[in-house]
Amino acid sequence: APGKSTAVMGPSGSGKSTLMHILAGLDKPTSGSVDIAGTEITNLGDNALTMLRREHIGFVFQFFNLLPMLDAKENILLPLTIAGTKPDEGWFEKVVSDVGLQDRLSHRPAELSGGQQQRVAIARALISRPTVLFADEPTGNLDSSTSAEILELLRRSVEEYGQTIVMVTHDARAAAVAHRVLFLADGEIVRELGQSNQHDILRVMEEVAAA
Repeated sequence: APGKSTAVMGPSGSGKSTLMHILAGLDKPTSGSVDIAGTEITNLGDNALTMLRREHIGFVFQFFNLLPMLDAKENILLPLTIAGTKPDEGWFEKVVSDVGLQDRLSHRPAELSGGQQQRVAIARALISRPTVLFADEPTGNLDSSTSAEILELLRRSVEEYGQTIVMVTHDARAAAVAHRVLFLADGEIVRELGQSNQHDILRVMEEVAAA
């Protein structure tokens, strides 16, 4: 739902990544449907699907996926560059300010820390104002302090921008910032929690893994 975040958890092989790829239109389901911004996406052709992803979907990955030859500003603006559209300068400045990158825009990824690279990735995902932002283990490659900062950024994007976020994670701290937590096992949703603390999330994860 708009302005809500959902965490997807489960043991390795439970189907988390497959679910995310289907929701984002990267894979086609064998049955069922996926609706994004009022459009049923599962039967779209490649060009139409590319256009829909460009307009409605943002991605944040565990390993950042920044282009090494581009500086931070160029990486952030890459989705708009590919689409051939000009950035809204006011929105660009707000996003850059919110992720704390004002003094790092001319730096290339190799000159940035892991946390700074993930901030660039989050800004890149938000710059086109997507309907939904998919985050695949966004804290999986970061230390605990930096992870907390990244989770705070994601939480604020939901609260301040009304951003929808679907996050695949093994991290109970990350899941604890979500409004809803889905637990997968063998390709099925087997448990669901509303907004919960780390303790309750870990307890359910243990129950799911032991089942």
